[in-house]
Amino acid sequence: MSDKKLKAILEKMGSRLSEEEKKDEDEEINIAFEKILDQMDSKESENLNSKEQLPIWPRATMGVPNAVLRSSLFGVIQRGRRKYIDGQELTSIGSIKIIYTGPRLDQADLDVWEQCLTLAREEGLGSRIEFSANSFLKCIDRKTGKSQHEWLKKAFRRLSGSVVSIIDGDREYFGPLIAGGARDEETGRYVIEINPRIRKLYGDQHWTQVQWSERHALKKPLSQWLHGFYSSHRNPYPIKTETIRSLCGSETKDIYRFRQSLRAALKELQGITSWHCSVDKENKVQVVRGGVRHSK
Repeated sequence: MSDKKLKAILEKMGSRLSEEEKKDEDEEINIAFEKILDQMDSKESENLNSKEQLPIWPRATMGVPNAVLRSSLFGVIQRGRRKYIDGQELTSIGSIKIIYTGPRLDQADLDVWEQCLTLAREEGLGSRIEFSANSFLKCIDRKTGKSQHEWLKKAFRRLSGSVVSIIDGDREYFGPLIAGGARDEETGRYVIEINPRIRKLYGDQHWTQVQWSERHALKKPLSQWLHGFYSSHRNPYPIKTETIRSLCGSETKDIYRFRQSLRAALKELQGITSWHCSVDKENKVQVVRGGVRHSK
């Protein structure tokens, strides 16, 4: 049989397919297509569920790892050129150990980092987090002028350029505080990423909800550090002023001058919170507080 005759026979057979057969064929195609869509949806859901998620904290608070609050990582430093630290162990308490490389970070840097984590909490760690500079600055109660935009760029560079090793008990995170990012100079929009492994700094008993309204009302960096430090303790214990100076990373070498600054900071802290703050005759800081939720 020639190829032409065979082709003609096949075409004739195809034309005789009943409407029922065509309908069955269409249904099979639709079923197969739906299965593909289901598999795609399942895969997308699996990817979303596999993202590391930070704990949920109220919008009125900042969820901060205790290791950060109980150390000099975000310290009380003087204005001007920042000291660069190369692989140095920072002062901390308890089972916390921090090795840091990078420029000294201050309390304003902590505001930026915590806002990044708040956005990551909503989007999922490891996700692309997009925002405008103006909206970000407003969230941390900053103005939106040119100087603040430049300050924000430098803060992101510090956070992405620094490297930490943070150990809190049996948990460790090592890497940059911000994994990286990009900025559109024309629109002022940012894209950043947070390393999912930073979730290790939280856990069930290793973080504190810091009241943002109280923190924002405090104008002195030392007051802000004290607020975070004592927020992370249910029952604060007396601490020597020399120990506080070391823990907060103060660059004031004269202990007498530091105690003056400390008393002023404690007075401001007491005025904003419901806490009772003082320095006793033995030069130990005494804080009696309540009302701030924390994990430990």
